[in-house]
Amino acid sequence: MNNNAAPEAVLLRDDAHGVATLTLNRPAQFNALSKALLTALHTELAAIATNKSVRVVVIKGAGKAFCVGHDLKEMRAQHTKKYIQDLFRQCGEIMMALTQMPQPVIARVEGIATAAGCQLVAMCDLAIAAEQARFAVSGINVGLFCSTPAVALGRAMARKEAMEMLLTGEFIDAPEAARRGLINRAVPAERLDSEVQRLVDSICGKSPVAIAMGKRLFYQQLETGLDAAYQLAAKTMACNMMTDDAAEGIDAFMQKRTPAWKGT
Repeated sequence: MNNNAAPEAVLLRDDAHGVATLTLNRPAQFNALSKALLTALHTELAAIATNKSVRVVVIKGAGKAFCVGHDLKEMRAQHTKKYIQDLFRQCGEIMMALTQMPQPVIARVEGIATAAGCQLVAMCDLAIAAEQARFAVSGINVGLFCSTPAVALGRAMARKEAMEMLLTGEFIDAPEAARRGLINRAVPAERLDSEVQRLVDSICGKSPVAIAMGKRLFYQQLETGLDAAYQLAAKTMACNMMTDDAAEGIDAFMQKRTPAWKGT
């Protein structure tokens, strides 16, 4: 046994066929979000955002869980207000990065997703879960209201259903999570990878320019009033219409052929 062997990375990245797969890699800790894991995730998301060869991002967990949220043991060991504030600020920046990056982000969920892990699922653009997966924002059970996950859940789900989870800390299963809008759908475990791949293939077949512009507009308009939302949408549509990809897509449609996206 080599006692000097380097510890395995807390986050793994694999790139293939336009897809960057990020694996939360602390299986013994159920992929709890340590400071090191948050930093690694933040770094990789920033790098991917500027990489035009990456069309889709998939986030998954190693082992039996997706993610159980923040590393409470580490937080108790570093129990200063500044450390905790910095930790939650960084986590918030990561959640914002998910919506601000041009590529769609898919959560692939097995096992449990709790607290900030549930928040991570809610903030991804899309989420597919195995039917056995379970979700909770259970901080209330240890005297800690999941305030930052509440931001994500309150935007992904109906308010009263989000509040029920936040106030009780109770688990919901994957079919119920799909009904509430937390995930797109629940599938049998043996179909999880194929269902994620189906989404990936569909997205990769579309114009990367249109996807990026549309994603940016979608999140911007959610935070504005109705009139401002339509103004933003009209501006985006006009800009999108002037792209090479829009011209190619319309020409291909009229000529009954598959478009060859230019990426501009």
